[in-house]
Amino acid sequence: MDHPLEKRIQELRTKLHYNNYRYYALDDPEISDAQYDRLLRELEDLETRHPEFITPDSPTQRVGAKPADKFQTLVHSIPMLSLENGFNHDEVLEFDRRIKRFLKNDQKIEYTAEPKMDGLAIELIYEKGILIQSSTRGDGMTGEEITQNVRTIHAIPLRLLDTKVPPPARLEVRGEVYIKIKDFREYNRKREEAGEAPFANPRNAAAGSLRQLDPKITAQRPLHFFAYGLGLVNGQTFSSQWEVLQTLPNWGLPVNSQIRRCSGITECLAFCEEMETLRHTLPYEIDGVVLKVNPFALQEQLGIKSRSPRWALAFKFQPSQETTQILNIEVQVGRTGTLTPVAHLKPVIVGGVEVSRATLHNQDEVERKDIRIGDTVVIQRAGEVIPEVVKVVTSMRQGQEKPFTMPEKCPICESPVVRLPGESAHRCSNPNCPAQIKESIQHFASKGAMDIDGLGEKMVDQLVEKGLIRDYGDLYYLSKDTVISLERLAEKSTNNLIQALENSKRTQLNRFIYALGIRHVGEHLSNLLAGHFGSLKAFMEVSEDELTAIREVGPQVARSIRTYFDNPRNKEVIEKILTAGVDIEEKKPSGNRSLAGKTFVLTGRLEEMTRGQAKERIEALGGRTASQISGKVDFLVAGEDPGSKLDKARELKVPVLTEKEFVRMLKQGL
Repeated sequence: MDHPLEKRIQELRTKLHYNNYRYYALDDPEISDAQYDRLLRELEDLETRHPEFITPDSPTQRVGAKPADKFQTLVHSIPMLSLENGFNHDEVLEFDRRIKRFLKNDQKIEYTAEPKMDGLAIELIYEKGILIQSSTRGDGMTGEEITQNVRTIHAIPLRLLDTKVPPPARLEVRGEVYIKIKDFREYNRKREEAGEAPFANPRNAAAGSLRQLDPKITAQRPLHFFAYGLGLVNGQTFSSQWEVLQTLPNWGLPVNSQIRRCSGITECLAFCEEMETLRHTLPYEIDGVVLKVNPFALQEQLGIKSRSPRWALAFKFQPSQETTQILNIEVQVGRTGTLTPVAHLKPVIVGGVEVSRATLHNQDEVERKDIRIGDTVVIQRAGEVIPEVVKVVTSMRQGQEKPFTMPEKCPICESPVVRLPGESAHRCSNPNCPAQIKESIQHFASKGAMDIDGLGEKMVDQLVEKGLIRDYGDLYYLSKDTVISLERLAEKSTNNLIQALENSKRTQLNRFIYALGIRHVGEHLSNLLAGHFGSLKAFMEVSEDELTAIREVGPQVARSIRTYFDNPRNKEVIEKILTAGVDIEEKKPSGNRSLAGKTFVLTGRLEEMTRGQAKERIEALGGRTASQISGKVDFLVAGEDPGSKLDKARELKVPVLTEKEFVRMLKQGL
């Protein structure tokens, strides 16, 4: 390492790889997200200034490949076999008896028991500790090469660690890519708000994300990974599956913490029962337990039959899909006015829960699946929570089934229903629709918003239907006498609600922004906006240009925020809340707004700060940065050795700033 900065670059990579390992493989982070981001930004800056030191395994190189025209195929060194299924205890016991007969051995067999993730199986190939290729399982013999997409998954190390045992010269790792249930719901919510069709379930979402031709799209999806086995290994030997599962995390590869080593089939059955009980409490979907003979010597003796190994069995839980009939379809109206068709079903038990309703998402989904009133359908609990219709059993149709169409008028207030260009959602055009009001009040009172305990759905229904409140601002003008007059409300519940309303009067800016229910503004963005503007007044007065200058705020979100505050009715409600004594704790703004709406490109070597620090300073003042020169760029900041970007800026007549001029602008503004 001749260059003085090359050592620092390697130190940063080592720290980032190690902290990825702590976060994903051990679930025990040592540093905060902010500290990690600072290390990553410093590395990005150094590599930008010295691209000759960039390596494929650098943490900065997860995203960046150009979209592919199509997927290439990749042959697995060792086939990725499918597993035989067992659906009850008798079949599990027979699996154990069959193994003993084959081995001519009546001794207890040691097994590993692992949760069967409901995701997409993939293979990772490492050479000398570096990720070089990845593919889907495919037909077991060949899969689709998805290396660039897999590189975007932070749980998958680009370089294996050498914490206890050095990684082998070649290592083929098998595992499952999945999406957590919470992330799945949030991602679907964003898709529906954006007028896009939701994913059917987390597995489909994970599979669809990995099969994107553009890795930048995959990078936006909340994908995770668990390793569960090996393919070809050169330079290392293992004696058992359990040894593999204990070793993989040492190299930075995450393994499910719910694994168990079982002495005999009875312990396996107990573990299966335990997992079936716990499955609905886990943050991810599992649909069974995989049992494997633990010693590799016994696995080798048992061998394979057809396309599945004799030494493994997938015990499948009771299905979360069932067949039932659609009795009727009604339309619900959400807080943003979105109309959602909901199927009323002949009650059926799905995954241990009685289901009588299922979402149909939107008119496009109804038409795509050709769902009709009276149809026999397959339903499932998507994300193990929200029931939905998977498909229609068309062979069961009798001829009396009725097609569904979205109403032209809101079923609650009879206002016109509109569908904006490019959106799949139909919306009620009346912002004062009682259904929207009820939903917005419940959102305002929810845990992540104003956290008004005791304000449930039935109470909100009564308050709105009796004309006691017209919006969430009216909540703070409710008296004890008014509340206690509601049906079935005891004095204790009344006192608790009045106290909860009083307690909520002191709140944080991010909670208040989220509570307003502005379309496209969730909890994460509310936090970001609160930190950026510092006060409600500054946020309410912001322009669309200033908003789009903030990372993570696109034109659609900026327009939605500005539309909300341009509505006089919304301003009246906020004023009503403030007059009632609600105190919103302000944050120190992240800086003045002197660079709002301005776009900068940084090039060359800066002396007074790193480029990462310069980028932070620009964004703190309301500006934004771009990587390429175009006619939309306002300034090029040129340090030492600026390269071709300076020529391009002069060609397009983009103003060029020296570092001194740039620093002066940061201090004094435009």
